[in-house]
Amino acid sequence: MSGLNLAQLQAVHYTEGPCLVLAGAGSGKTRVITHKIARLIETGMPARRIAAITFTNKAAAEMRERAAQLIGRQAKDVLVCTFHALGVRMVREDGHALGLKPNFSILDQDDVTSILKDCAGGTTDLATARQWQWIISGWKNQGWDARKSLAMAQDDHERSIALVMQRYEERLTAYQSVDFDDLIGLPMRLLKGHPEVREKWQRVLGHVLVDEYQDTNATQYELLKMLVGERARFTAVGDDDQSIYGWRGATLDNLKRLPLDFPQLKVIKLEQNYRSTSAILRAANNVIGPNPKLFPKTLFSELGEGEPVRVVACDNEEHEAERAVARILGLRAAANPPPAWKSFAILYRANHQAKPFEKALRKASIPYKVSGGTSFFDRAEIRDLCAWFRLWINNDDDPAFLRAVASPKRGIGHTTLGALGGFAAQHKQSMFGALFNAMLPAAVPKRALEGLLEFGRTVNDLEHRARHTHGHEAAHAFLAEWLQDIGYEQYLYDSEDSEKVASARWGNVLEFCDWMAQRAGGQIENTGGATTQKEIKSLLEVAQTIALLSTISEREQEQDMVVLSTLHASKGLEWPHVILAGVNEGMLPFKLDDDEGRQEKVADDVAARLQEERRLMYVGITRAQRTLAVGWSKKRKKGREMVAALPSRFIAEMKLDAATSREDPREKLRQLRAEFAARAQGQAAATTPAA
Repeated sequence: MSGLNLAQLQAVHYTEGPCLVLAGAGSGKTRVITHKIARLIETGMPARRIAAITFTNKAAAEMRERAAQLIGRQAKDVLVCTFHALGVRMVREDGHALGLKPNFSILDQDDVTSILKDCAGGTTDLATARQWQWIISGWKNQGWDARKSLAMAQDDHERSIALVMQRYEERLTAYQSVDFDDLIGLPMRLLKGHPEVREKWQRVLGHVLVDEYQDTNATQYELLKMLVGERARFTAVGDDDQSIYGWRGATLDNLKRLPLDFPQLKVIKLEQNYRSTSAILRAANNVIGPNPKLFPKTLFSELGEGEPVRVVACDNEEHEAERAVARILGLRAAANPPPAWKSFAILYRANHQAKPFEKALRKASIPYKVSGGTSFFDRAEIRDLCAWFRLWINNDDDPAFLRAVASPKRGIGHTTLGALGGFAAQHKQSMFGALFNAMLPAAVPKRALEGLLEFGRTVNDLEHRARHTHGHEAAHAFLAEWLQDIGYEQYLYDSEDSEKVASARWGNVLEFCDWMAQRAGGQIENTGGATTQKEIKSLLEVAQTIALLSTISEREQEQDMVVLSTLHASKGLEWPHVILAGVNEGMLPFKLDDDEGRQEKVADDVAARLQEERRLMYVGITRAQRTLAVGWSKKRKKGREMVAALPSRFIAEMKLDAATSREDPREKLRQLRAEFAARAQGQAAATTPAA
């Protein structure tokens, strides 16, 4: 426990009852959680009875690693997982009480969109289906099913979506499938409706720690309450000032309800920041000041005053990008040795703001990566192909079956798939295995049966051929022939409203096939003048390695590159040097146009939205360790026009010293020239031979 401050020690040692740890930005919350796990084990609680719940797989992996460093081998027995992973475990073990088989399928967002389109007769466009998905997800996060949603609908539009939700629920039941929201909702139904299951899980989990508690939604809070029961041995760690996910159901009501639902709650504030300088924290405290406080706190740092926070006024977005590049080069030139490229981050409100910065960084030959966008391997067309590969490798993978059989569509409708799903559940088989059951002809119509059997034979044939296809050339030819046989290119063009989008998606498919074929080996590669022959593998072996893609992307994150990221994606991260870009009124805080979608129309509470935007600014400021620059443009693009723009109100709220905060580019340029001249003079002196 050495090295923990007084508040951290208090949080670690309080194990008797409910505890809320208000962990300000950079205050060492992960350290507190891992030390508390160690303390619980030290006081006699078996590691297997401790659960630490996070919101992302990455956060869970980091916590496991930190726990292992602290407590050694016992760390592997601690249940460290996301809310959704815990939900999967609970439903796999006890879902039979709800009529689910243990190997139920988990559908991703694209699967859900596709089913919703079909629930409306297939005439609905993609954008509308995604809007329905968003609204239905919001209802599920409040703990509503289709019946409750229909009862609560406020107009005809919401009633029609609730009816679609009703058909969607019927499809999920028939498919023995769940979506991501169900991984929270179904465990809650289990605990609420089945006392024996609730008592079992309360015995299993002796102490529950929840990270990023401010990001929980209403259903997650109800699930937590039922998991901890009356003993209420839990530790919620969060920060109301960093609650920035209201648009996806997170609610600060969960923080307000804690002291009401658990009157014995102990509240501990972590206010010492170990990340940022005093100048940066002062700006952060000033910005968040106007927001109403549930539990007031003020961050402080013992890292010294540091560089003043700079405000950079620019003519337009391109000028702002040029100034950002000049700042990065200037900070590197001023230090010896220069900081690594990965020490710098440019953060912005919306994805489209990255474009001018990408152009400016490329022009200056500065390596960069865009974080928070869609990963190549998360694209729908790549996931379609991976579903086929998954089915070759594991015929019992029902989500892969459902995706492959519909990509492209082959005349097998949802009625047929529903009948197949029911038949498979009845006979305790996977959907693919059920295709070859002698009793299937009695369960589905003859015409549908022919389509199903043809699909089954195709998959078996492809699996056999992939197993015996070796090397780059053969793999490339196989993949090209396969895509042509199933008509995948035409399927993309038929399923997209825009030919340009379809063409881009087909380009992604071809790039992915090249990637697969290269890994089948046999190519001659030049490496430093020498040539090497890559190991030849079968295409099936390559398909089996696709599961390792997550580790590949993690390795890419360690590359030495400037990071471009949305503010939402930056949460939980930190960099020595941060540039907040596009901090203009109408962008941060974000102003919704009148024609925005219905899901954004929560404008009955403009104040609440403004408070969340202020928290987003606070999150951006507190990502910075040593230097922070805040940029805004005097003109911004709106459509094809340039319009006048104002600095964000948040810049004034930082209450910076005008004399030190305004960055003078001419003075910066003079300093740079002087530094370069001095450096060149020093190098010349070093190479001049002595007389």
